[in-house]
Amino acid sequence: MKKPITIVFTAIISFNLQAQSLLETGGQKMPDEWIDNATHHKVIKLTRREGSNGSFYFHNNPFILQTKKEGDRMLFYGSNKAVQNAYTVNLKTLAIDQITFSKGRVSSEIIGHKYNNLYYQIKDSVFVTNIDTKATKLIFVFPENYKGGIATINADETFLGGAKASDEQKEISKKYPEKKDFFDKIFDAHLPNDLFTINIKTGELKVIHTENTWIGHVQFSPTNPEILMFCHEGPWHKVDRIWHININTKEVKLMHKRTMDMEIAGHEWFAPDGKTIWYDLQQPRAVNFFVAGTDVKTGEETKYKLTRDEWSIHFNISNDLKHFCGDGGNDTQVAKAKDGMWIYYFTPQADSLQAERLVNMKNHQYHLEPNVHFSPDGKWVIFRANFEGEENVYAVEVKRFN
Repeated sequence: MKKPITIVFTAIISFNLQAQSLLETGGQKMPDEWIDNATHHKVIKLTRREGSNGSFYFHNNPFILQTKKEGDRMLFYGSNKAVQNAYTVNLKTLAIDQITFSKGRVSSEIIGHKYNNLYYQIKDSVFVTNIDTKATKLIFVFPENYKGGIATINADETFLGGAKASDEQKEISKKYPEKKDFFDKIFDAHLPNDLFTINIKTGELKVIHTENTWIGHVQFSPTNPEILMFCHEGPWHKVDRIWHININTKEVKLMHKRTMDMEIAGHEWFAPDGKTIWYDLQQPRAVNFFVAGTDVKTGEETKYKLTRDEWSIHFNISNDLKHFCGDGGNDTQVAKAKDGMWIYYFTPQADSLQAERLVNMKNHQYHLEPNVHFSPDGKWVIFRANFEGEENVYAVEVKRFN
């Protein structure tokens, strides 16, 4: 009796997989949802609109949480030719709502979660649009002699933060538009860079820190409105990269000190509770791979090992702090992975990360970095990809189909 039962059960699984479109991901026009044939995880397209659609950078929180059961929403940018505007997609209903209506290009991925506001920049002007009402107003214009860029908002939605490069640095970027050409040149120039804040209520711009080095990756703590993280940009093996500053006391603190030749640490981000700064750590570069975290208050470090193929351009952590995800990478990246083109789901076990592959990304061109996020409920990993030929945003279910 056991053998026929097994055959029937197998047939049911096979039928269900076919009904759910068991397909290779990419290299073709995909349906709105399918089962990845390499991983048996369900993938859905979130951005079902014409044009190119891109999700937020991995450390920027794109989610507006539901208040009852209407569904969480995610901000994304949709483009048609030279015009780019902000939209939301409801993660429950998949309904899309346009938020901004600019005739130019809206930029800056900043949500004030206290009031559901989107802050963005069009050329030298900073605007705020309420995501629920669409009410929009101009809040700041950079003066002619100080052209900076906003990057982040603090936890109580009172200050925007950003960085300003010197004019000489901007000229290097214009002259050498490819990263491989400008990266070392800007670092070696050691030109002055500023960190600044803008008071949202009064419109006052205040320079809070200046260094003769390239500054980037500016992020406010999600819970402490006084703490602003930033990095020293440049070749990672030449810099102690990860820092934060108290915007009131101006105290600057290093978050990770390199301990060996060719060590690198970067692509840093705050945990949702603001207690830890996590980052990609390699000791030394391209040899031993870790996801590491530094306690913001104590400086205590945690390290989780992973393999070369499991290394990812960006990592992220779930809201319950129990899992990580990663966007993989191809063999041109720092890890030189031979089989690393996957979206990953990681579970910490002792001092290592146990990896599960969620999406086969072999048809994705990694010049577009997928920039993974966990959905607010932790059940999906959201990423951007071009495996259908045009950039769109997708979600893969963490739970395996069978």
